[in-house]
Amino acid sequence: MRRFFVASISAQLVLASAAPLHAAVLTPKVRLLTEKSRAVLNTAARSATARPVLRSSYPWKRGIMTTIFWIGERAAANNPVPNDKSSWDARWARNYGGYDDPDPRARRDYRPARFTPRLNPFYVALPYNDVSNGRTKPEAATVIPWFNNTFVRHGESVCKGRWLAIHYRGRVAFAQWEDVGPFRTNHWQYVFGDERPLPNRNNAAGLDISPAVRDYLGLKSNDRVDWRFVEASEVPYGPWSRHTASSATLASAASTQSGELQRD
Repeated sequence: MRRFFVASISAQLVLASAAPLHAAVLTPKVRLLTEKSRAVLNTAARSATARPVLRSSYPWKRGIMTTIFWIGERAAANNPVPNDKSSWDARWARNYGGYDDPDPRARRDYRPARFTPRLNPFYVALPYNDVSNGRTKPEAATVIPWFNNTFVRHGESVCKGRWLAIHYRGRVAFAQWEDVGPFRTNHWQYVFGDERPLPNRNNAAGLDISPAVRDYLGLKSNDRVDWRFVEASEVPYGPWSRHTASSATLASAASTQSGELQRD
């Protein structure tokens, strides 16, 4: 009986002395795993802020000065043409559904709070128009990369509705080309080539973006972004996917209801 009691006490002493040693052995391993996890997280964070890699054949335009514009904007010193119409849609504001109020307090879900747009609120303007006086410009067939695949008839733009990816500080928004500007309408050497935007009153701005793009990317006027063209098949689902009816579709529907031919 005494031997069993002594043996039991000895076993307890061995276990008690082993417990701290066991903890001491495990603690460094836990710390090492934590450090490794932290390194993985840091690497992921750096990757998230790096310029995204999109599978597109179109090159990035780097560091482009950007300004904000919106459907229904009135003419002003830095916006000489009112935006109730676009270069390709004479009923732009009507087809959109109203005034695209840029005031953040009057917006929700990247759209005006007062109504649901009938067109995509993620839109941009670039300083080239492929149509002039109702005719397709002579250089369009040569300078526009997708011209041969999309041309339908003279006077119908192949630029309207094209998708862009816009990168700013680790975030990428997708938007459609729906108007022409800022300031110029013929700078294809920049839009499709290697030239930089030409000087203008907005610090050589080369891209106008809508309030929805502004809010999604968290930028303000005169910030610089990277942008590139993308194919529609390369555009991921996002807030830019919710309202993508074309103004041509709306005009066709209106003409069917009224018995009149509506033209943009």
